[in-house]
Amino acid sequence: MSEQQKKQLEQQLWAIANILRGKISANQFQDYILGFIFYKYLSEKLEKKANEFLKPDGLIFNQIDENSAQGKLILEALKKATLDALGYFLKPSELFSALAKKGNAKIINQDDEEQIQSTFILEDLASVLSNIEKSTMGAESQDDFDNLFYDIDLNSTKIGRTTKDRNDVIVKILTSLDEIDFDLDNVEADVLGDAYEYLIAKFAEGAGQKAGEFYTPQQVSTILAKIVTTRKSKLKSVYDPTCGSGSLLLRVAKEVEEVGHFYGQEMNRTTYNLARMNMILHDVNYHKFDIKNEDTLERPQHQEMKFEAIVANPPFSAKWSANPLFSNDDRFSQFGRLAPSTKADFAFIQHMIHHLDDNGIMACVAPHGVLFRGAAEGHIRKYLIEDVNYVDAIIGLPSNLFYGTSIPTCILVFKICRENPEDILFIDASNDFVKDKNQNMLTDEHIKKIIDTYSEYVSPAGGGQRGRTGELIPKYAYIASLEEVKANDYNLNIPRYVNTFEEAVSIDVNVVAEKIQSLDEKMSAVDKTIASFCKELNIKTPF
Repeated sequence: MSEQQKKQLEQQLWAIANILRGKISANQFQDYILGFIFYKYLSEKLEKKANEFLKPDGLIFNQIDENSAQGKLILEALKKATLDALGYFLKPSELFSALAKKGNAKIINQDDEEQIQSTFILEDLASVLSNIEKSTMGAESQDDFDNLFYDIDLNSTKIGRTTKDRNDVIVKILTSLDEIDFDLDNVEADVLGDAYEYLIAKFAEGAGQKAGEFYTPQQVSTILAKIVTTRKSKLKSVYDPTCGSGSLLLRVAKEVEEVGHFYGQEMNRTTYNLARMNMILHDVNYHKFDIKNEDTLERPQHQEMKFEAIVANPPFSAKWSANPLFSNDDRFSQFGRLAPSTKADFAFIQHMIHHLDDNGIMACVAPHGVLFRGAAEGHIRKYLIEDVNYVDAIIGLPSNLFYGTSIPTCILVFKICRENPEDILFIDASNDFVKDKNQNMLTDEHIKKIIDTYSEYVSPAGGGQRGRTGELIPKYAYIASLEEVKANDYNLNIPRYVNTFEEAVSIDVNVVAEKIQSLDEKMSAVDKTIASFCKELNIKTPF
């Protein structure tokens, strides 16, 4: 599929999404649109796989008679095979295309007013979505499909006042989606996955404050992903403790040849469902991902596991319990202090460091306050620098990059085993951005500059930057020795290290005075010329 065809697919899907736009908010209609796209994907994926299994017998899946004795035997055998391969099962009558055709939406124009004639299918649709989940009961994939369509409320009056209105809207969406070719045979390109990501981003644009709950801007995700995959072509595991829609985990996968397993945790149930759908839509088999729905700090789900790569965009300065009992929790006990209850930023950092493998890299987004705030946070920061020496780099980003907040942020990079244990890299990329409507954006060149600078710092050639401190790139990157950081009382505020001060241009007052005098003389000569012209014309001079 060409780039033009991909753009066309994105536009088609967004046009379908707009069927519900105006009826309900962006963070609500995404549940319906993304859910129906997912249902269509599951149908086409299963039909394709079933036909592969049936090919030796010369049978076609959607032509099997579900009510005959032979048909039932065939479907039972297919269910076992597809449950193992895909993790779920659908009957031919439950396929997306079958249900869309049953609705048979006809859009007619009567008196310049669009009207829809359709067959009632809401009960059938509800039954099919429920059956997809039920088909996994007792199977290894059960947790990955449990309550996956919970947020699709077909009885909501928000999508239609009457049952007929709701049915017409849903049938129109299904009919429109049925006309789109998802091109699942194109194994070389993740076309549908990319289109799904496009829609998530579009929904985030319209969701305002809520967007921060499920989406990290792609350019920030790219930086995090490239950092944790530095000099690596394969990863055993990648983990995101606040995974949202799972986009950050999937972005990491784009930077390497293979990721062995994806792990994540998400507190919001709706977003958790979105993350599981996103994984499956990107052709990540249910065996390869483990995403849990729980509060990461209060009830961690991956207890003693260690991960090779950790990425995260935790909620900024969120509240948490800071229960004194956590002082004995392995995640926090070694630090001697808990993050304050009003600011959980360091609690998330401590949690992630606990899960970081010896050969791993961790990169997370945080507000600038974590770099300089005192009290408990200052104590934790000092421990990370002086006692364990895990802080590898601090990268300052521009303000107004994230949906729902305009504050400037930074990326913190941590390693258990560092290439340069005697110093810390500071990058100030806060002035590198372009304006895009109401948001600031990082270009590919801005991202490359950050990654190239970090790569040079950790490069093994000639021992990397080992032993070198001071300015790496004028007004942009600085390597600070641990002694220098200690002298600053472990304050990591970037302006303490990267000097972006621009000296004022020197002005020679005498030269300026001479120019003014010269201009006065020229103006006087012009005035005399104008006065002589006026005298010749016998008119009054204008001055």
